[in-house]
Amino acid sequence: MARGRGGASGDWLLAAVPALFVLLWSTGFIGAKLGVPYASPLLFLAVRFAVTALLLFAWVALRGEVWPRGWRLYADLAVVGTLLHTIYLGGVFVAISWGLEAGTSALIVSLQPVLVAALAGAFLGERVTRLQWLGLVLGMAGVALVVWRKAGLSAQGLDAALLCLLSLCAITGAILYQKRRLGAMPPISGNAMQFAFAAVSCTVAVLLFEPDAYIVWSTSFVIALAWLVLALSIGAVGLFLLMVRRGAASKVSSLFFLVPPCTAVIAWAFFGEVLGWVELLGMAIAGLGVALVNRR
Repeated sequence: MARGRGGASGDWLLAAVPALFVLLWSTGFIGAKLGVPYASPLLFLAVRFAVTALLLFAWVALRGEVWPRGWRLYADLAVVGTLLHTIYLGGVFVAISWGLEAGTSALIVSLQPVLVAALAGAFLGERVTRLQWLGLVLGMAGVALVVWRKAGLSAQGLDAALLCLLSLCAITGAILYQKRRLGAMPPISGNAMQFAFAAVSCTVAVLLFEPDAYIVWSTSFVIALAWLVLALSIGAVGLFLLMVRRGAASKVSSLFFLVPPCTAVIAWAFFGEVLGWVELLGMAIAGLGVALVNRR
């Protein structure tokens, strides 16, 4: 039976979700680079999370959508919100504010597909084939080629790198926890609650670790904040959670291998950073790795 136009259009949109996710997620490192000079990183994130939660709350109220039910579900949402937003993004933003280059931070946290693939069998019962393991190795190699020129660390580089490793563990845990415990979560209202919990936990982090927190309300900061809220927190995170619910955790995680190469392209376009043959080769290898991991 021939498929109707609506079905074909829906299939096309679903097929475009991974590419759109990679593009949007990659701009997060650029947004951090633009916004961090005008605000202390944790306060920046607390404001971002609060604004995002309010927008999503308004959307849920206007649409009359169902809210999550049960205290256990809200506890799970708090765990994922804290891991995925406060700890993951907090580590990245603080590391960048300490001088770690966006490319280096992207490299470190993009290694989480390996952790997810290694742990998915034990926690989720997913089977990772030899071909998919080869794809993961190729993805790592491609990522390393793209950012190896920028791997120099500042005086605070070691601490910043350790923070990114903490971010790596946090996003890995968030993916596994989300897949195992929140598969039936109402997508928009559940996402809103995750950001609300993240706003609270990040505010606590500000009180504990940023006694001199500040924001300079400049045009650049407002633009960076608006982009990170709309394109990243609502757009990219929504696509991420959609893919985690619909697909294997290891396959979704493999897309993060494409983030550093894509970030390099955006940085070249906006900041004039050099994109040589090594970077182009790395992007091609990473793309091949993702293709292998996602092969049916």
